[in-house]
Amino acid sequence: MTEHTQPTAADDGGQLDVLRDELKVLKDEQRDRIRARDNLIYSLIVAIAAVAGGAKFAGSAVALLLPPVALALGWTYLVNDQKVTAIGRYLRTDLAPRLSALVGADVLRWETAHRSDSRRCQRKGIQLGVDLTVFVLPAAIAITWYWASAPTNPELVLVSIVEAVTVVLAAWQVIAYAEIKAA
Repeated sequence: MTEHTQPTAADDGGQLDVLRDELKVLKDEQRDRIRARDNLIYSLIVAIAAVAGGAKFAGSAVALLLPPVALALGWTYLVNDQKVTAIGRYLRTDLAPRLSALVGADVLRWETAHRSDSRRCQRKGIQLGVDLTVFVLPAAIAITWYWASAPTNPELVLVSIVEAVTVVLAAWQVIAYAEIKAA
């Protein structure tokens, strides 16, 4: 299209096809990230069981294996959750208005409607508590368990202190990424 010609109905149809394809790709990515994100919880449960079982036979120092695993899985969960949120925001604020302009009607209304119920803030607050409980608390418990065992190895004590600092940083990030405010 040159700069002097006006878009035609065929151009609008082509734009609509491109935007529809973009929507499909983004919804597929969102779905895949949600699945991956949710499976990380099960991975952490397996890791907790493995560390607890190992600690029974090898001692409390094995507990120091859990914080890096919990934090790595938690960070991956957080990044996937942020991308799911970012896709939703893009659909609401960018793609929906462009699609609506082309078709002459509101589209993708669910992307906004499901965020506007009266209990959203409550749900997001509870989700924050769950995320902290699932990904941060086990790491903190493992470190506390190690410290309670009266550790004598200075290198492992140093490792546990570094892990404790990273647990606090992880908690801060989980809280910072929570979107508790009303939509």
